[in-house]
Amino acid sequence: MQVVFNNTILYVVAYPTVDGIEVIDKRRGRGALLCGGTAERFKRELADALTHGDQADDLDPFIDNFDALMTQPAIYQ
Repeated sequence: MQVVFNNTILYVVAYPTVDGIEVIDKRRGRGALLCGGTAERFKRELADALTHGDQADDLDPFIDNFDALMTQPAIYQ
């Protein structure tokens, strides 16, 4: 497990053994485990979004593109 990105609205963890990433949208308290091509697309688009800045407002449109996939409730303990 490797934390890829963490800010006030987004938490991304890579799981190299399963070729996947877990994405948590902190604004909505939902997340998803993305694998394969979807995980690769997410990582590529996250890198592109971060080149334009890492402010929360800059990432909103990016995260909204993946909103339909983030259906699992995120439970913080």
